[in-house]
Amino acid sequence: MSGERLCAYCHQRPAESPWRPFCGERCKLADLGRWLGGHYRIPGAAAADGRDEGTDDADETPADTTPTGKR
Repeated sequence: MSGERLCAYCHQRPAESPWRPFCGERCKLADLGRWLGGHYRIPGAAAADGRDEGTDDADETPADTTPTGKR
C-alpha cells in the first residue's frame, strides 16, 4: 500500500493539496453534484422533523410578487 492518497471521487489520480481530498476542481464539483442530487445517503432511522402532518412548506403558495407593469 502506498502512502499516496487517491482522489475521493475518481480514485484514479492522487489528491492535490488545493483540492484535497479531490484531484481537481472537476471531481470536487462532480461530488458536490451527487450530494445535491441526493445520491449520497447516511444510513439510519428516519428522523422526525417535529412538524404536524399536512403542514408541508412546499405546498404553500408564495405571495404574488410579480410587478403589475404599471408605473
